[in-house]
Amino acid sequence: MGRGVVLQIATAVPGIRVVAIANRHIEPALRAYSEAGQGSACVVEDALALGRAISAGKPAVTEDWRLLCSSDQIDVILEATGSIEYAAQVACMAIANRKHLVLMNAELDGTVGPLLKSRADSMGVIFTNVDGDQPGVTMNLYRFVRGLGIRPVVCGNIKGLHDPYRNPTTQEGFARKWGQKAHMVTSFADGTKVSFEQAIIANATGMSVGRRGMFGPTAPTGTPIEEAAKLLPAELFLDGPGIVDYVVGASPGPGVFVLGTINHPAQRHYLNLYKLGEGPLYCFYTPYHLCHFEVPNTIARAVLFGDAAIAPAGKPMVDVIATAKTDLAAGSTLDDLGHYMTYGQCESAEAVHAEGLLPMGIAPGCRLRHDVPKDQVLRYADVELPADRLIDRLRAEQNALFAGVAAAVA
Repeated sequence: MGRGVVLQIATAVPGIRVVAIANRHIEPALRAYSEAGQGSACVVEDALALGRAISAGKPAVTEDWRLLCSSDQIDVILEATGSIEYAAQVACMAIANRKHLVLMNAELDGTVGPLLKSRADSMGVIFTNVDGDQPGVTMNLYRFVRGLGIRPVVCGNIKGLHDPYRNPTTQEGFARKWGQKAHMVTSFADGTKVSFEQAIIANATGMSVGRRGMFGPTAPTGTPIEEAAKLLPAELFLDGPGIVDYVVGASPGPGVFVLGTINHPAQRHYLNLYKLGEGPLYCFYTPYHLCHFEVPNTIARAVLFGDAAIAPAGKPMVDVIATAKTDLAAGSTLDDLGHYMTYGQCESAEAVHAEGLLPMGIAPGCRLRHDVPKDQVLRYADVELPADRLIDRLRAEQNALFAGVAAAVA
């Protein structure tokens, strides 16, 4: 994704410059500039060298992300690692140095996004996830539907596959075919990624989930989303604040959809006239999300207009909780997202707090106190946290900040 964004900005977006790339290894950063036709980048190791490179218009690469976050020649930081602890450090320093922060990282956003948004507000900068990823595309559609005077009651994702027991071994062939990392495509397949994406939509809209894990009905392959959406239990969300969910197998995939309702009889008559049906639910959808192609729009929107594509509206509404992918043995250390030991499920933030459930973004690196059977959700009481992690401190701060606070919807 990082390479794709650099390519898109270099070839299609006058007015934005990718002046520097920080990466844990130099070679991929150099490759990103090379593939984008930017020539040879210079490797910088201190603030002075970075400043000189930017002033000279020469692309810079470094292993030290702190140089980017502290540079007064940089307007916005794009964080695109999909990591948790590493990304949390970048996010905090970027905001502290009054940099707009754009995330291609639903995992961090779904774990401590409301806190980071609060910090960004206090520093007068924008915190946002991206257009192009499904949450940003969904939020654009949500705003469109609401702007018509139609009340959104479902924000949905169209998936081609959901199998919580997939792992990097089962996904290795697919990953190799498309030049992706096996753990990343595992996170797509096992439901972890869609859970984080739907959680941040819920946090941006004030919606919740209809049940733990969402409903996620499967439709016959190619079923139009207007029909597949009818598999969702309308009686559970038609009159409430709305839910986030997904459908497997529907067309067009991999798109997004919003179900909305309106009570005015004349307006319902007109919607029927315009081929949206008799209601009470009306289906709107976007048939694609173009990932890195759309990200520069979010960057410009943040810097030029002070506006977020998608950001938390207040307190957390939905969290992603860690669930055992297989029988787990006492003493085991939980592996990372999209690996062999856990998958993520959406749950209401209220239930997560009340039951002491372990957020998926906190789980990697935790040591199990006792055996945990397959498909059991994990709790804080089941694990020992690693020592001195920033993400744990941020999560505790977020819990304290929003204790007893009502949600606000933008």
